[in-house]
Amino acid sequence: MNAPSSDFLETPLARHPLRMMLRGLLRGNVVLRCLTEPELIELENHLTIAEVKKGEALLVQGASEMDQYFILEGVLKRVVANAEGKEMILRFARESQIETSYAAWRLENRAPYSIRAVTRVRVAKCPIPVWAEFMEHYPKLKHDFEYEVMRLMSEIMAHTITLHLLDAAGRMERFMRKNPEMSNLLPKKELALHLNISPETLSRLLHHHPHSSQQHHTD
Repeated sequence: MNAPSSDFLETPLARHPLRMMLRGLLRGNVVLRCLTEPELIELENHLTIAEVKKGEALLVQGASEMDQYFILEGVLKRVVANAEGKEMILRFARESQIETSYAAWRLENRAPYSIRAVTRVRVAKCPIPVWAEFMEHYPKLKHDFEYEVMRLMSEIMAHTITLHLLDAAGRMERFMRKNPEMSNLLPKKELALHLNISPETLSRLLHHHPHSSQQHHTD
């Protein structure tokens, strides 16, 4: 498969009318916090801001051209599909977090999953080769980024194991414990798919969960 055609609006960060606000959001990103102000300004020259509608794909499974994403607003999901089209949501990511296919790029593989918008999303992005070249000049940044990539891979592996070892209530309890802020941002059908349970079962479990605020989206 080829990279998706991008119908979403893209603007170079250096020319974006909200540049100062967006720079502040970038400064809070989990892997960019180590950058000094001049270093962050240098990175800005490589970044484009993309405004992505709910359901749109930033990356399609099988694509050969891949970007690095810094999430400024909204929620993304990483999704893998088999040959029959059955999908599994590997993880969700929200503002201050990243999405990437860096490991696949380093291994010279095609994208092993898709990245899609769960809500309206704003990201800062650049081609992974450009990002990799930038990191070579800043060892602390590269260390922090590669550590985060490995942490995410470990997190996904733990989630996959959980799907086999825990019952529906146990899966939901683990997600709520590890992602307390995320749980109320997600549509029920998305969270149910991630936990491999029916939306009806999820609704019942949420109703009896002591820490659920019942603010989940229904669509």
